[in-house]
Amino acid sequence: MHSARDRIEYEQWLEELERIADRLELAAEARSCAVELFLTDVPDDDRSKRAVLAASLYAGSLVAGDGRTQGAVADAADVSRLSIQSRWKDLLERAGLEPPKW
Repeated sequence: MHSARDRIEYEQWLEELERIADRLELAAEARSCAVELFLTDVPDDDRSKRAVLAASLYAGSLVAGDGRTQGAVADAADVSRLSIQSRWKDLLERAGLEPPKW
């Protein structure tokens, strides 16, 4: 769980996360999980924030059983698929979750 201060500090990024989640038509549980993953490890630079945000959405959709492809999330978030591919497993592990083994 994250503090209200974290949510205020990253409000613009959380609003962007919601806009992308809307484009992907993600369920509330996937959105909530994506927010938690994003706030777990917010990078300092804005370019990396966008990539971590996209990876959080992808991983959150998997955790919630509302999976989207890396390509679909990358397109909706305007990042490369490689940006998601290189980050999503680490996000899950830092949050104490085990990535799927497929």
